[in-house]
Amino acid sequence: MVGLLLDEHDFTTMTGYRSFPFTDYGTYLRHLDGMLRSLHAQGTSIAVTLFDPDRFADHCADTRRPPDTPDARARYTAEISTAGPAVPYTRQPLHRLRARLARAADLRTTRDRAADLLAAAGRCPDCGELFAHCAFDLAAHTLLRLLAAAGPGRHHLVASLPPDDGPPLLAAAQVTTAADGGIDLDDAETTALCTVMAAARLTTRPGGLVLRTTDSRGTDTVRGWSLHRDGTRPLTEAEVFDAYCTDPETGDVLPPEPGVRYRAGLDLPPPHADTGPYDG
Repeated sequence: MVGLLLDEHDFTTMTGYRSFPFTDYGTYLRHLDGMLRSLHAQGTSIAVTLFDPDRFADHCADTRRPPDTPDARARYTAEISTAGPAVPYTRQPLHRLRARLARAADLRTTRDRAADLLAAAGRCPDCGELFAHCAFDLAAHTLLRLLAAAGPGRHHLVASLPPDDGPPLLAAAQVTTAADGGIDLDDAETTALCTVMAAARLTTRPGGLVLRTTDSRGTDTVRGWSLHRDGTRPLTEAEVFDAYCTDPETGDVLPPEPGVRYRAGLDLPPPHADTGPYDG
């Protein structure tokens, strides 16, 4: 397990330790790239995880270890590897490795923020189970029904949620469904997506879910739904167009993509009877 300082800000923080051997971020990256290639050439199985200087300092304070030592950095990397985001090293260029690790870290942060909202909700008022479990199970079932209704193809899903406090939550996932109903997905992406969908059961402002499907002919179709306390509501074709062709930061109208079809959200089939009282 190898810890990676993701950007120059994190790198600069670590240069405050006298035992840290680098003073230039470019030199650090070149050294890291060479070390990874050397370990890989020796047949070593390698995963790269995010080294967060602030959490490292907190970890050292909690464990009463002196932070300004190579041993402290190594122990921290080993201990966070079981919980933090990690990317297998397969000789990919370092810029791709960093981009993938940043993506994994963003997914983890989004999932954790949404999970905190759900955990604070306590127990489900109808069944007595933890509300987080009920809401997540429903979100996962809703996603499966949505994919079944959309049919075969490559699907790009984006769930967004404006929580009552803090910046918006945003999660995306790539899913491919085959004609025989088989599904190929990334567990981390899909977990973050469903957790954001589940958290929509708790916020006063509705969230949104956008699905972009590429079929076997290469045609792209965009559909959308609103996410709110009472369930999932299909957007109209006009609402989908407005949502997809509006700059979220400025509100300016964006030109529609050539060849992309904007369609109303699909009406989902009824949920199974065993998915709980919060079906929608």
